[in-house]
Amino acid sequence: MTIDELPIGMRIKRLRTRRGMSRPVLAGLLGRSAEWVKAVENGRIKTPALPMLLRIARALEIKDLAELTGDGYAVPVGVFAGERHAALTDVQQALTDYRMHNASRPESVGHLAVRLNQAWTIRHSSPDHRTQLGALLPGLIRDAQGAVRAGGPNRRSARRVLAGVYQLADFYVAYQPAPELVWLVADRALNEGYESDDPYVIACGAWAMVQALRDSGRWEEAIGLARTAGERIAPYLDRDNTLNDWRGIAGALDAELAYVHARRGRHGEAWAYWERADRVASALGADYRHVQTSFSMPVMAAHATTLGVELRRSGEAVRAANSFDAGGIASVPRRSRHFIEVARAHTQRAEHVVAFALLDKAAQTAPETIRYNGFAREMLHGLRKNPPSGLRTDIRRLCDEVGIAA
Repeated sequence: MTIDELPIGMRIKRLRTRRGMSRPVLAGLLGRSAEWVKAVENGRIKTPALPMLLRIARALEIKDLAELTGDGYAVPVGVFAGERHAALTDVQQALTDYRMHNASRPESVGHLAVRLNQAWTIRHSSPDHRTQLGALLPGLIRDAQGAVRAGGPNRRSARRVLAGVYQLADFYVAYQPAPELVWLVADRALNEGYESDDPYVIACGAWAMVQALRDSGRWEEAIGLARTAGERIAPYLDRDNTLNDWRGIAGALDAELAYVHARRGRHGEAWAYWERADRVASALGADYRHVQTSFSMPVMAAHATTLGVELRRSGEAVRAANSFDAGGIASVPRRSRHFIEVARAHTQRAEHVVAFALLDKAAQTAPETIRYNGFAREMLHGLRKNPPSGLRTDIRRLCDEVGIAA
């Protein structure tokens, strides 16, 4: 059997051994067990999804996915990850600075909370949201950490704020060539929630961790964490004084469960959880939006498109997209991501002209969303190689803007 005829698992094994890397080492780089790697290599479990294939490619220092997947998927690995944002080093240094700074006069927790709320507003309202966060996060991370380390009677409140800072940082580090930071901020957000002993903050941290687990193909862990977090806040939801955000994060967790099941290809479970989440969004009303997750009625409508795409039911995805006005999605980056998801649906239907128009719309809405979105970059890479008639110049222009070389 030639290298071109080998299944993906055997390709992974050959490339791993060629680099002198043991299974436990590769497993550690991927956040999985050595037994899982062995099962993939031996074909005992199905081929990992694209996000995990990308992590494997980076761990094995592979530049082209075709080395893993064959000629049918000859796409440079860098196409999916995007470039390293200019401020990533500063954010990373703030996250990994373990020195004990002088915290004799830490900033007040109240003022830190105001700064965090302002940063969330900027994140959702700015087309260049990643650049804006890159400027704000290093100082916010250090000051919030200092408030926690200072101790005192406000330490639990400081931990709540620090958990929120890490949740915000999760949006910045996502989709950049530093997957270890995604795990770092998700783990810290969840841990600070536990340390604050606040079920709501724990649920918000769990929401971020579920996404990291989902994108790594760790389905059962993602499902278990989302369910546990939802059960933990469930006793508070029927109280007369329950704040809307408690119900909002409960709905957001159900929406994530829907996404996980869709990624696994389980149609019934995916739509069952979507319907549960949609009922919560409808009960909260048209004016409600959860700050961290953007959970709301318009975003639940957008989730219906994503479920259709993940389940490879592009007709359902397009019908869902046509059923509501995307202008109702208040978060600018989330609106841009929705246009990318609709473009994915049209790409599945080989409607490439429509897909390009939607990608162009996503770029106009929030250029820093499409620049770091792996699915968008993959579609543009394909369009650049095989442009529809009359669109070659427009596609080249958008690829250049997004940073996709010829």
